[in-house]
Amino acid sequence: MRYFSMTRLHQRLLIGLCVWVPVALAQAADKPPEKPIPVMAAEVSRQPLADRVEALGTLKANESVIITANVTETISSLHFEDGQRVRAGDLLVEMTNAEEHALLEEAKVRAGEAERQYQRVKALVAQRSASESLLDERKRDLDTAHAILVALESRLADRVILAPFDGVLGLRDVSRGALVEPGDPITTLDDDRLMKLDFAVPSVHLPSLVPGLRIEAQTSAHGERVFTGVVRGIDSRIDPVTRTAQVRAILPNPERQLKPGLLMRIDLLVDPRDALVIPEKGLLHKGQDHFVMVVVEGKDGLSVERRQVQIGARQPGLVEIRAGLAQADRIVTDGNDKVRPGQPIDILAGTGVARNSPAATDAEP
Repeated sequence: MRYFSMTRLHQRLLIGLCVWVPVALAQAADKPPEKPIPVMAAEVSRQPLADRVEALGTLKANESVIITANVTETISSLHFEDGQRVRAGDLLVEMTNAEEHALLEEAKVRAGEAERQYQRVKALVAQRSASESLLDERKRDLDTAHAILVALESRLADRVILAPFDGVLGLRDVSRGALVEPGDPITTLDDDRLMKLDFAVPSVHLPSLVPGLRIEAQTSAHGERVFTGVVRGIDSRIDPVTRTAQVRAILPNPERQLKPGLLMRIDLLVDPRDALVIPEKGLLHKGQDHFVMVVVEGKDGLSVERRQVQIGARQPGLVEIRAGLAQADRIVTDGNDKVRPGQPIDILAGTGVARNSPAATDAEP
């Protein structure tokens, strides 16, 4: 009796299943395909990047001197004004030199007379009317007169101050008639066509420090304006106390807006490279791991796959990709948190990553 009941139960279940399966299959056949999710996408792009090392430095003129006197004497004439631009060789200061001029004139007369005596005796020696010893004596007198003349010309030149190079003068610290001694400052002269910028960099960056690296510098005096330059040289020694290396950069100053002594905030761009970048909003995070939703084109249309990536440096709006993507891959930038791997998508707009000029970046910690 129990066997008969179980057999009838099985028959009923089998009949019900045979009725339900065709109905389920028919319902599945009538179900519309999954609707694509609208998203926005961007291509993986390549652009120049560099890591940013921050520092502080003080500007110096490319050439800079304090104009001073070589002798103790009174100033007879000044030929410059405060802040005047001068060329190399321009007359700046004359000091009292009447005595030197008189002595120079006397030396010129003596030198002329010594020359005439020498030539006269030379002619007599040629006629065998004078001895060679007399000619040697006159030659000695001539050489002595020339030496005295050169010495007096040098004394006179010490009383005239000329600009040693092109540049801009500072404030005048003396007046006409003032007695100056060697070392007394008269004014300053700076060649400000180029500016030197010295700053310290931690020695950990020493392998990356090479001449030619770009820098970007700002100062409070000029607001947000960025001045660019290049590294000219690196000191041969490391400071044993601070463990830093002194670096010198050169900044062009065509508008003469930079002045010696300004404090500059510096970004040194090390490890310049061509890197793959994506919009930062296309990056997904899970703990310490980073992912992107990559657009995949199949026979049924566009879909997405989740791919883990290794990131590097960042800059505003962009992030460097070191592994996991190739150039020209497309990733979802808007809507990436709403799509699942394998889900169909509809790209509303494509946004290529803009190429910037070589930009500094902050390395991923």
